[in-house]
Amino acid sequence: MDNNKKKGFARFFQNLRFWVQIAFTALTNGYVKGFVIGRIYTGKLKNLCLPGLNCYSCPGALGACPIGSLQAMLGSRNYRFSFYVIGFLMLTGSVIGRVVCGWLCPFGLLQDLLYKIPFFRKWKNLPGHKFLVWAKYVILAVFVILLPLFALDIVGQGSPWFCKWICPSGTLTGNFLIAANEPLRSALGFLYQWKMVILIIILLLSVLIYRPFCKYLCPLGAIYSLFAPISLVRLRVDREKCVECGRCQTACNMDIRVWKAPNHRECIRCGDCVKSCPFGAIEWSMGKK
Repeated sequence: MDNNKKKGFARFFQNLRFWVQIAFTALTNGYVKGFVIGRIYTGKLKNLCLPGLNCYSCPGALGACPIGSLQAMLGSRNYRFSFYVIGFLMLTGSVIGRVVCGWLCPFGLLQDLLYKIPFFRKWKNLPGHKFLVWAKYVILAVFVILLPLFALDIVGQGSPWFCKWICPSGTLTGNFLIAANEPLRSALGFLYQWKMVILIIILLLSVLIYRPFCKYLCPLGAIYSLFAPISLVRLRVDREKCVECGRCQTACNMDIRVWKAPNHRECIRCGDCVKSCPFGAIEWSMGKK
């Protein structure tokens, strides 16, 4: 395939990504009746994990969030190791990895849209970026795994600490439920105010900085990033064509040196680097070969 065809295909791929994000968000949060009556969907589909953040408290959610499911399993009083939840994360990670972040996560779509809002200056990263990116791994270890396992209540039940204290996606979608239920509104307290502060800060930062939640806080992205070296859907750099001009890094909002590490753990497989390469040196690939 010549360079012009590759560029055309890359542009098509980029437009396709946006519509896939829209379609997947609508499909997985398509319980319209829930928004109307202010009730959570509790049908059988709620037992199925979805690949991206998809909070249980969203009235439109038709499936389960893998992070919420993992915490529920770890914090259960009658602890049973769930091969389904762990297997789902491993299978998704090993096949498509952080394609989930770039293509299928509803909260990722929201951040993408907010970043498109015009502002006099945009930043790719927060100061201290190379250290802050490790925060999501700390959150994964502490709030998703350790606290649900060991910080138990009087009856031996763990809490979903990440969902309860941090997750902005749950706060955002939970507001639809709160708006439709007076008893819930009257019961709001410090915890809700705390999470609203987190949500507002992340939404404001998303206008200025590309995907701050994905880069610094998301434990699901941390899990999928562990599979970056082995996931089947990946990028390949043709070393004979690449001149290491750096345009791929300039185009990459995750600020990755694509010519050095095309399958870096922070790569969300958005395809911007493929479109930006003037030499057609970056290609999509299936498997290491």
